[in-house]
Amino acid sequence: MQTQTAIETTAETPFEVCLATTAAEIRQAQRLRYTVFGLEMGARLRSAVLGLDCDRFDAVCDHLLVRVRAGGRVVGTYRLLPPERAAGSGWYCADEFDLGRLAAHRAGIIEIGRACVDPAHRNGLVIALLWGGVMRYARAHGGRDLIGCASLATSDGGHAAASLCRRLLRDHLAPDDWRVAPRRAFALEGWRDIPDAPLPPLLKGYLRLGAEVCGPPAWDPEFRTADLLVRLEVARANPRYVDRLLRAAA
Repeated sequence: MQTQTAIETTAETPFEVCLATTAAEIRQAQRLRYTVFGLEMGARLRSAVLGLDCDRFDAVCDHLLVRVRAGGRVVGTYRLLPPERAAGSGWYCADEFDLGRLAAHRAGIIEIGRACVDPAHRNGLVIALLWGGVMRYARAHGGRDLIGCASLATSDGGHAAASLCRRLLRDHLAPDDWRVAPRRAFALEGWRDIPDAPLPPLLKGYLRLGAEVCGPPAWDPEFRTADLLVRLEVARANPRYVDRLLRAAA
């Protein structure tokens, strides 16, 4: 992991945004991920015995943190993989999708993932701070595109996830050269249609910025979610929304 400078926030908020620079700070992010993914969502995590969510990508990624100023408690995190390190490690999402068509874009892609927010702080401010931090990181690293998995819960059996996926594929499908195929498909037929199924907050943030979905969803058996690969072209992101996010994290 490369040491990065902090992304300062204004003193008007009770939070600060920064990149982890020590092993202890990374463990805080991993502990929050375990709390959200393992305990709250019931994901089957291989590292659960440690009380952490961790894998081989943690060592090569940067870890974006939103912390409470008073005490430094981590309440939000995102994992960021810049192009130069992805060249050696590959992308995390390659386990779920055939990414052959993305090879031509590799030099400008930053992969983002493992996003989560403490249940007590799931408000617009913390999510905006995370996204503002991501956009600042993308600009600092010359990222032309962001890619990442957006997970949809299947706690209702899969009806809402299938409904959302069909809607997103109809209204927000990426161009052909950004299409991917799931290695283990999540079937979209045979479910009850729920036209007003709500979007998860992080996926809603993607779409507000102008993101597109890169193809049909994959089934993630460990998290029991339907995962869509999402792509955001940084230069074409909604400028007014980006400006609001950058001001929040400035």
